[in-house]
Amino acid sequence: MLTFEDCLALSALTEAEILAIAEHENLPETTALELGNYLLQTPGGDLRIKRIIIEDIDYAVSCGNHRRSAELKSVLRHFCKQHHIRQ
Repeated sequence: MLTFEDCLALSALTEAEILAIAEHENLPETTALELGNYLLQTPGGDLRIKRIIIEDIDYAVSCGNHRRSAELKSVLRHFCKQHHIRQ
């Protein structure tokens, strides 16, 4: 049986990116990992993941959670750099 860590090692996403997807979509981490990998294989899926992270940042800011907002901004920068997306 594959563990989350096994699947993560096979993924093109970081754990932080997967957690951002899980938070946004209200999904378990493993399901978010599957969704993220699926999106990366679809046209425009990388931009959808970018939008998810941006919406998570906006929500953190609206809640006054500046620490989470800063963490997510770092996640966004890394995601855009790794997947060659303009920020």
